[in-house]
Amino acid sequence: MNADHAPGRFGSGHSVRRIEDPSLVTGQGQFADDVAAADCTHLVFLRSPLAHARIRSIDTSQAKDLPGVVAVFTGADLLSAKVKPMMPPANFTRSDGSPTQGPPRHVLATDTVRHVGEAVAAVVATSVDAARAACDAIAVDYDSLPVVASIAAATAPAAPLVWPQASGNLAAQMNHGNPEATQAAFARAAHTVSLDIINQRIAPVPLEPRASLATHDAAAGVTTLRLSSQMPSGARNTVADLLNLPKTALRVVVGDVGGGFGAKTGAYPEDVVLAWAARSLGRSVRWCAERSEEFTAQVHGRDLESRAELALDTQGRVLALRVNSLANVGAYAMPTGVAIQLLIGPWVSTSIYDIDTIDIRIGAVLTHTAPTGAYRGAGRPEAIYIIERLMDAAARQIGLDAAELRRRNMIRPEQMPYRNAMQQTYDSGEFESITRQALELADWKGFESRAAESAQRGRLRGRGIASFLEWTGGNAFEERVTVEVAADGIIEIYSATQAMGQGIATTYAQLAVDVFGVPIENIRIIMGDTNRGEGFGSAGSRSIFTAGSAVQEASVKTVEMAKELAARELEASATDLDYQAGRFTVRGTDLHITLAEIAAREGGRFGLESSTTVGGPTWPNGCHICEVEIDPDTGTVTVDRYHSVNDIGRVINPMIVTGQIEGGAVQGVGQALCERIVHDESGQNLNASFLDYAMPRTGIVRHFETRFDTSVPCRTNPLGVKGVGEVGTIGATPTVVNAVIDAVARAGLGTRAHQLQMPLTSERVWRALQGEFI
Repeated sequence: MNADHAPGRFGSGHSVRRIEDPSLVTGQGQFADDVAAADCTHLVFLRSPLAHARIRSIDTSQAKDLPGVVAVFTGADLLSAKVKPMMPPANFTRSDGSPTQGPPRHVLATDTVRHVGEAVAAVVATSVDAARAACDAIAVDYDSLPVVASIAAATAPAAPLVWPQASGNLAAQMNHGNPEATQAAFARAAHTVSLDIINQRIAPVPLEPRASLATHDAAAGVTTLRLSSQMPSGARNTVADLLNLPKTALRVVVGDVGGGFGAKTGAYPEDVVLAWAARSLGRSVRWCAERSEEFTAQVHGRDLESRAELALDTQGRVLALRVNSLANVGAYAMPTGVAIQLLIGPWVSTSIYDIDTIDIRIGAVLTHTAPTGAYRGAGRPEAIYIIERLMDAAARQIGLDAAELRRRNMIRPEQMPYRNAMQQTYDSGEFESITRQALELADWKGFESRAAESAQRGRLRGRGIASFLEWTGGNAFEERVTVEVAADGIIEIYSATQAMGQGIATTYAQLAVDVFGVPIENIRIIMGDTNRGEGFGSAGSRSIFTAGSAVQEASVKTVEMAKELAARELEASATDLDYQAGRFTVRGTDLHITLAEIAAREGGRFGLESSTTVGGPTWPNGCHICEVEIDPDTGTVTVDRYHSVNDIGRVINPMIVTGQIEGGAVQGVGQALCERIVHDESGQNLNASFLDYAMPRTGIVRHFETRFDTSVPCRTNPLGVKGVGEVGTIGATPTVVNAVIDAVARAGLGTRAHQLQMPLTSERVWRALQGEFI
């Protein structure tokens, strides 16, 4: 075998080119909207132009008579068919102990619309144009109602209520920690810092919009729903439940996914309508969202306003953390949106720091805006942003180097396993070492000379640092995979996790190569079919340490099974067989049999399904450092240098994880500098298109340097890996913001610079340099 094609070159630890890419770059990818059926009809949604209104009537008579129209559905039709609404979470409470309060979310609005873009009717026609024309012909009589489109408006005295039972527009609330101990710590503190911190609302914006194709097999009673989804099983389960169907009556198929970023982790109302329409009409129905629909009806991320405080002793040791936050969860308190802010974010609120006294209070506020949900990081970026902003503010107030203040408060390796104030256990981490490596990589000590050089060119220079960790796993620690070996030598591995651009097919194949020792071309990774297997799916950076562990374990079991089959065929004892590169040999003889030959004798293929449960979440961590330049005449910010050292445990494919870190960091930079969903007082989204919504672009960071420390493997899974998909996003936002604040503070604003809020647009930075904070 040519050394260039030896299987070992394609196993773990190597930067193997992604096996997903050839079909994508040659236009052979198959996304949800690339697939059509012979009798396909097209569905278009009529959406509310108002943020809050009572629906007095919907007249569909003219629409139904237009050419090409197959059917028109309203919320009343789905109510009559007993389609269930999506409900608020049952496992959270309000401040008085009562259950979560919020309106039920009907898949088509029934009597009231509660945000711009909420669907009120659906038209099925023989073409998209015919469906759009019919939507224009539907007459909806709205009775406008008062609107609260922001946290401030929703929590004002006597504010109009989104839901009558949610007094004060508070859907749910959680308190964490010990208020009395925290107050006592603040009372004895030598230093205290407090900041008002806003994590603004942003749009996930995957390149591929949501799309669905529903087909119905009346004879089998099965509806197939082709989606762009990160979690096929979860989407199937939700749609089946809302349609009152057994899971066996619904199949979800997912092909290529053009980005998810958390926004595609579950079923949407549109998916339910598509499946119901296909079953009702007995015809295939397809829908692809327009970009304006994605900006108004897809989930949004973040939207958390906080008053955050830190108490420290004379040496800069943190005594207590206190945070009071309100999260805008939109018009409907969906389980994911509530859990992200009230529970998941607080899990990492103390980050890598040894802080055992906390008082964290978070309320979920209803407003007349689109619901919030998962967006890359999902709660952890908000929490890390808060603690890292506080650390920088404390360092500036005390007069300590920002890195030194962090070092004094870091959890030490000998404290592992470490249980934080939220009762979450970190299995591993050497945080001071990671930070020290990052400081050396970024030439922390050489900053002043670079700042002087920038000043000579009329630029303000600042540096920022964030040392942090994150929680991964979604608290779903089991995954199962199926491994089958075919007579042509192809080893097929099925997983219910989902590729969406992150390269997991390549990574899984590398893990299989480690075990089977065959060329990577012989490994075929299959995902996205609920008929093939079930699992949690891809969310919370869990794929590699759950499904990857399952791939390794199932591959080992398959080789063990094959050894028994080979022993039978070769009439030898299994203990006398050696295995290498897809071939079993009887030790000391020339007798041998390949995996392909075994499969042929077993009727064409053999294999097994295997389930693996890992021991808990992973806690990837890192230290990110950046330097920015600001043009004082315009306020324009340029990220000049971005260095990071990351502990993600064992690295399977360095090229892929580098892309994950740096791609995620660019998204974090986007939030820091330019991204923000803007609503006016009437609830209208003022930037619901790419003409108005600013996105990070190529070159937004002049120079990246990304390194990994693989010396601290995770102790809760057999691979020793830690999740990587969200690390860059979590680290970048506070790093860049801290750098801009540093530059502004050095320009004479001092501690006032900490009043800056994201996004740090050129106008906002320029005004701050004039002493005006907006």
